[in-house]
Parts: sequence; C-alpha cells; structure tokens
Amino acid sequence: MNSLIHKQEVAHDEGIWTCSWTKHEDVDYIITAGIDDSAKVWAWRNEQLELRHKLEKHALGVVSVATGDNGNLIATSSLDSSIRIWDLQNGKEIRKIGAGPVDVFSVCFTPDSRHIVSGSHAGKVNWYSVETGELFQSYDTRGKFTLSIACSPDGKFIASGAMDGIINLFDVATGKLVHTLEGHALPIRSLAFCQNSQLLLTASDDGQIKIYDVQHAQLAGTVSGHGSWVLSVAVSPDNERFVSGSSDRTVKVWDMKAKQCLHTFNDHTDQVWSVNFSPQGEQIVSVSDDRSINIYGCPH
Repeated sequence: MNSLIHKQEVAHDEGIWTCSWTKHEDVDYIITAGIDDSAKVWAWRNEQLELRHKLEKHALGVVSVATGDNGNLIATSSLDSSIRIWDLQNGKEIRKIGAGPVDVFSVCFTPDSRHIVSGSHAGKVNWYSVETGELFQSYDTRGKFTLSIACSPDGKFIASGAMDGIINLFDVATGKLVHTLEGHALPIRSLAFCQNSQLLLTASDDGQIKIYDVQHAQLAGTVSGHGSWVLSVAVSPDNERFVSGSSDRTVKVWDMKAKQCLHTFNDHTDQVWSVNFSPQGEQIVSVSDDRSINIYGCPH
C-alpha cells in the first residue's frame, strides 16, 4: 500500500502550487493549479489521469483551489487579485470575483457551498456570495497577510493563518474572533479541520504541525519530522491519519492518535506545495515545484 501508484510528469508548464480531490457522479477528479497561470481538471480512472479541462482565464499564478456543491464547483484564486468560479463538468467559467487590490492567497467553500471565503494580503478574511460574487461579509484579523484559510465541516468556525504565525478562529454565527492561537512563530502555510470539526491542524515554516482542540483552543499535540517548511496538511475522511507536504521534498503520512509518522514518500524532486486525500481516504495526491502530480496508496 505504501507506494507511488502514478506519477504525471510535466503536468503543468511551471511549478504546481495547489491541488484538490473531489468526486462527482461516481468519477474522481483531481484539480491542480500553479504558477503557469492555469488550473487543470483531471479524471482519475484505472490508476491513470486523463486531462478533462484546462482553466486559463487568470493573468498570474493560481495559488489556491477549492471544490464545492457536491464536487461540481471549482474556485480558484490567483496573484492577479481575482477569484474565479468554474463548472467542473464543462470547464466553463461561471463567475469572476474581483478580490483586490492585492493578492488573494487562499480560498475555501463554506460547507453549504453558498459562499467562498478568502484570505488576503491585507489580512482580511472575506466572504463572497457564490451566486452573485458580491462581498457578503469581512472579518478583520488585525494581522498580517493571511496565507491560509479553512472552514470547519460543521460550518461553525473559520480559521485563518497569517504570515506572522498567528492563527485566528472566528465564530461564524456571530462573526466574532473567539480564539487566537500563537503556537507558531513563522508563517502558517496550511490549515485543516478534522471531519468532526473537533481538531484543527496547522502547518508552518517552523517545520512543525500542531494539533489544536477547537472547542477549548488548547494544544493537543505537536509533530516534527520534516526538514524544512511544512507547506500543506490534510486530514483523512476517517480522522485517523493526516498527510503533510514540505519544502524538504517529502510527503509524510501520520497517525492522528499516536502522532507518529507512518510513512515518508520521497518521490518528488522539488518542494511539495500541496497534498490531499481521496474522498474515500485510500489514496493521496501531492503536487510540487517539480511539475509532477503524484498519487500514492495510503498506509493505514
């Protein structure tokens, strides 16, 4: 099981910075995007990737991608200060949202897919209506450049991670900042909630992943093992494992309960910007500055 199943070489013209794995109408789709200004939709079948669509309307690098509405909507954010919403089935652009005046670095859908939440250079956390593209509400983090964003699966919390290592937790019902987590001193590259919304995982340039109890805002664990920045973290659908990607070129799979590394994949030749589990949790995708998409069997 602990093996590289498929490697898609030269999947983009330049480094790949973000990926998402979704399922729609019984087909697995992997969406990748990077600094070649494009996003790509791939169908994953019979252990092969088949390119379905190339999404090419951004003017600068695409740094974040998210899926919503039962896997049929794609949101991309770019260094060109825009968010774009796409139809996964036909690859057509549905809506462009001007989110400037500076970079939009991270996007996610709310669990009901009615809003897109973005983190920005100005430190704000902005909500946009998927239907109209209008700004719905904005949270002020009172902080630096927001690099990472995550919505809890139960829809109750939004987490944002900043360049200064601060993580803010907002209560969605009230719009209030409820917790500030200060366990890292360096940029927060990635955030991931467990599927039951009880734990939040944070990945930082300090080389560590921290696990927080969301309700009590308490540190529940720290894992170290990467030799450099941790650029991405994702949690398995069953909450039993998590995966991380690092600028040390490795992908690591961890046991959530024991907080131990189960396996290290060394199949990339450059830093690993993004990792994700398949919807079933049996496989992992990773993307890198080496322009390849790697898919692995997931260790249990």
